[in-house]
Amino acid sequence: MPVEDAKRWDQRYLQDSRFQTYTRPRDFLVEQAGWLPERGLALDVAIGLGGNAAYLLGRGIKVVGLDISGVAARRAKEWLPELMAVQVDLTEFDLPSGKFDVIMNFYYLQRSLWDKYRRWLLPGGILVFETLTLDMLKYQPDIEPEYLLQPDELLTGFRDFEILEYREGERVSSSGRRSAIASLVARSPRTPGAKRG
Repeated sequence: MPVEDAKRWDQRYLQDSRFQTYTRPRDFLVEQAGWLPERGLALDVAIGLGGNAAYLLGRGIKVVGLDISGVAARRAKEWLPELMAVQVDLTEFDLPSGKFDVIMNFYYLQRSLWDKYRRWLLPGGILVFETLTLDMLKYQPDIEPEYLLQPDELLTGFRDFEILEYREGERVSSSGRRSAIASLVARSPRTPGAKRG
């Protein structure tokens, strides 16, 4: 496990006020909930304190949550006893194929996981993905560009899926904070190995 990354995130969850309270689910997840199954198993990648996981658990979906921060995984599990929370190095992690009805990826970009998402999802499984784009540099020039999506990268990265919802552009939060975000809901091919046009 990249020890420095784990330590850095542990410190954020211990000291940064933004990471001290349990979070509500992301708006995009709630807005797109109609695509979610009524039951099944979900994977929450970079779970943080578990706001998205709590939302799915409340809908009757079991959730496995992964995070590099042991502090985050432990707090999420304390808040949500039914959650299966695991501290992992996502750069070195793998799971059996065809296990998940839903995969959620919010504000974490590791492109090497994308092919794993294809394998981990059941045929017809749902991917919910939202993260920052390169235009975010206008608002936060100190972000490493490698952690930001190129224009249309998320859309083209999952072009073999059935795209159910896609948005990309600048958004303004209720507090007036500007962000550049791409958001995707997509269904994996119903037949393994099937390609979509």
